[in-house]
Amino acid sequence: MKAVPLTYVVRNLWVRRVTTLLTATGMALVVYVFATVLMMSEGIRATLVATGQADNVVVLRKGAGSEINSGIARDQAAAVTTLPGLARGSVGAEDGALLASREVVVLNNLPKRGSGQPSNVTMRGTGATGMALRPQVRVTEGRLFRPGSNEVIVGRAVARGFAGADLGGTLRFGGRDWTVVGVFDAGRSAFDSEIWLDAEQLMAAFRRQSFSTVLLRLAPGVPAATLLGAFEAELRLKQLDAIPEDRFYAAQSESLATFIRVLGLSLAVIFSVGAVVGAMITMFGSVASRTAEIGTLRALGFRRRAILLAFLGESLALALAGGAVGLAAAGFMQAVDVSTTNFATFAELAFRFTLTPAIALQALGFALAMGVLGGFVPALRAARTKIVDSLRAA
Repeated sequence: MKAVPLTYVVRNLWVRRVTTLLTATGMALVVYVFATVLMMSEGIRATLVATGQADNVVVLRKGAGSEINSGIARDQAAAVTTLPGLARGSVGAEDGALLASREVVVLNNLPKRGSGQPSNVTMRGTGATGMALRPQVRVTEGRLFRPGSNEVIVGRAVARGFAGADLGGTLRFGGRDWTVVGVFDAGRSAFDSEIWLDAEQLMAAFRRQSFSTVLLRLAPGVPAATLLGAFEAELRLKQLDAIPEDRFYAAQSESLATFIRVLGLSLAVIFSVGAVVGAMITMFGSVASRTAEIGTLRALGFRRRAILLAFLGESLALALAGGAVGLAAAGFMQAVDVSTTNFATFAELAFRFTLTPAIALQALGFALAMGVLGGFVPALRAARTKIVDSLRAA
């Protein structure tokens, strides 16, 4: 079968450049929405997944969906830290320290910078061991808080977004004034949206009698199943559960990421109907204005299938151009830092749009699907045009 030259397809798009531009712009906007939604969902997932370390284990009360809902009594926390198989390492100037951190996590309202509107912030009571267990966290300005003091360090997203969270600033909560002595960078993880301070001081300020979690690291070669077995063997630990930290935070992202993906993709599909109709109108107009050309092509020996593929190729080229522009525009969103409320914790979570090769392929595939839907019927009509009717119309 003799194929219609590709230059013929491209030239026809250029001849109708105004309608081509308008149709491609509509498709580009739809692809932009489609890609941005996927990038937002991926950004949230990547932020929370980056929060967890594969070699750390989070101990919570059984059935607790998040650290905020968990409660571990002091005697239980002490018993966890005496279990065999826990790792030891360097904590500050101390070598061979037990790598287990008893922590308390609470939510607190603080005013946003500029608007003054309150928003939930995660407050984490921890210490030097908690810092050692999270190597991605680095104090970039100031210093670490002193144990037993009214000092805090804040994540860079908190320092940027909340009033009084600058280095040297003062925050008011728990009936006390707290001095910001450091700002830390957590490598674009969820910790960037937290405030850290001494665990005992946080418990006293919010009148807490129990810890929220125990974060620990198992010695090399010791599986997490060993820890779970120890929980079952110890009566007072039966109510606790141990989850690898990376899996725990990955699960935290599911509800929010799924909600954004479903809502956004639903809107993108609705918008795509308009883009498909626009492409179909453009292609029908092209077929109507080129009846004589179609008859000439048939008279020159081009079969119906070649005509079908030529017109479908025009629609696909149109969709691919629009998809590439929309994807390129969505790529600029990676420079934007945004925040939302995490459904699992009800605290503010700062994240960045993330474009991956898989999202790029999905966006271009979505654009090509719109091209097929918008161009197939007009292409089929062109292929079915009879030579005699085409020449008579000429």
